[in-house]
Amino acid sequence: MIKKKTQAYQFRPSVFLAGMRDGVPIGLGYLAVAFALGIAAKKAGLTAGQGFIASVLCSASAGEFAGFTLIREGAPYIIMALTTLVINARYLLMSFSLSQRFSPDTPLIHRFFVGSYITDEIFGITIAQKGYVNPWYSYGAILVAVPLWGIGTAAGIVAGSLLPASVVAALGVMLYGMFLCIFIPPARKDRSILLLIVICFGASFAASVLPYIRKLSSGNRTLVLTVLISAAAALIAPRKEEEAHD
Repeated sequence: MIKKKTQAYQFRPSVFLAGMRDGVPIGLGYLAVAFALGIAAKKAGLTAGQGFIASVLCSASAGEFAGFTLIREGAPYIIMALTTLVINARYLLMSFSLSQRFSPDTPLIHRFFVGSYITDEIFGITIAQKGYVNPWYSYGAILVAVPLWGIGTAAGIVAGSLLPASVVAALGVMLYGMFLCIFIPPARKDRSILLLIVICFGASFAASVLPYIRKLSSGNRTLVLTVLISAAAALIAPRKEEEAHD
C-alpha cells in the first residue's frame, strides 16, 4: 500500500502548538507596546471596543499610530489610506519574501491569511523555520500575539479614561520610546542610517514651519516626506545585492 505524502500546508498539531509557543513572548511584548498605542487611540476618541477591533485588523504600530493621529485630526479617508499604505509598505516586501518559503501547492487562502497578519516579529520567527513553511505555524503565533495586541490597545484606552490627564500625557510618550528602541541599534552600526534619521528629523521639523508646506495636514506631510526621503535614500545609497542577502 502506497502511503499518501503529507502536504506542507496540512494541519499538524505539533506545528500549530509550536507557533503558539513562539507567539507567547511576542504577544507579551505587544501587550506592553499596544498599551501606549491605546493612549493615542483614546486621544482620537475611540472606545475600547473600537481600539481592539482596529488593532486586530491592523497589527502595525507605526501604521496604527498614524491612523489614530489622522482620525484625531479629522483627515479624509483617502489620506488615511495612502498614509498607512506608504508606512506599511515594508510588509509587502516581507510578503514577497515569505511567499517563496511556502510549498508551491499551498492554496491561495493560506497565503492570504498569513500575509494579512505579517508583523516584523511574526515574519522573523516564520522565515526562520527550516524547509517549507507550514502556514499553521504562523496561525499558532497569530492566534496568541494578535489578540494580545488588541487587548493592550483596549487596556490603554480604558486607562486613558481613568487616569489623570497629566499621567495620560506622560504615557503618550511611551510609543515614541518604542520607535527610538527600533532605530537606535541599527543607527549605531551604520552611519548612513544615522544620517538618514537626522535628515528625517530635520525635514519633518522644516515641513512643520516652512510656508505653504506647514499648511498641509500632518498626514499629507508624512506621506510626502516618506516618499521623497525613501526615494532619495534608495538613489543615493542603494544596498548592494550581496549586502541584501546577508
